[in-house]
Amino acid sequence: MVSQSRALVTRDAILRGAAEVFGARGYGLASIADIAAAAGLTKGALYFHFASKDELAYAVIAEQHRRTMAASNAILAEGRPALETLILLCRALAQQLLEDPIVQAGIRLTTDVASADHPIVEPYEDWFAAIEELMRRAIAEGDVADSVDPAVFAHFASPAFTGVQLVSATLTARADLLQRVREMWVVLLPGIAAEGRIDALRELPDLIVE
Repeated sequence: MVSQSRALVTRDAILRGAAEVFGARGYGLASIADIAAAAGLTKGALYFHFASKDELAYAVIAEQHRRTMAASNAILAEGRPALETLILLCRALAQQLLEDPIVQAGIRLTTDVASADHPIVEPYEDWFAAIEELMRRAIAEGDVADSVDPAVFAHFASPAFTGVQLVSATLTARADLLQRVREMWVVLLPGIAAEGRIDALRELPDLIVE
């Protein structure tokens, strides 16, 4: 048990070191030597846990996705109206991008390895499914127009968030991320609101920066 516990501690240290290096340099410029140094380990010790840089990158993405889904599930469990829930999910992910190095690195890697032999599609698919289901609920609740296609909206909104956070990272190191995500929803809401609902919904984007 002590050996197993020590292995878990070492693995966590490797993931933190990998997140530091991948987050700062991206997949292409990161090296195993740099990651081992950031984790305070030898390359041999790192290779005992991860056979390659690819395997390590996928592990960081998996941990990032676990963390974002845990935060999302906590919000979903609150039972709020669907459109409000969706906006709060965006805020939660943006907040994690500001605070959590694993999430920062995982999101960057998901984009970096998009052209790899085995691209990571599960995070995208999970977000598409979650957004689509929330939009169906929002239509049923009368907040979103029934002319809105939930699947089409999901496949637009998730990449839109990705673009917003990438540009924010480039221009301001994400200092303006929450405001830019708020503005994304200010633009989106008039186009999806059910007739007569826009005035009641205009304050929802302020949940992102309250």
